[in-house]
Amino acid sequence: MKPGHDKAAQRVAEPVQVYLDKGDRARLERLVLQLDATKSDVLRRALSALEQQLTDPASHPALRVIGIAAGHERRMDPAFDAAVGHDAF
Repeated sequence: MKPGHDKAAQRVAEPVQVYLDKGDRARLERLVLQLDATKSDVLRRALSALEQQLTDPASHPALRVIGIAAGHERRMDPAFDAAVGHDAF
């Protein structure tokens, strides 16, 4: 027997079972056809996209408020108090 032969075979991937309702199953099938990909590939890509969405600082919801008043006509008016008029945005 070769050295290391008795080591347990290491898996390349781990199988996961997911139960989908009819709507999610139909969505998966549409994406498979649209992307010309396997179901597994679509699910992997979805996980990657979700992770990127949650961890990408540029997509953080709090950053959407930056510049929200940039187009407001009174933003340069010294008499305009954004703290008082914040509901306008």
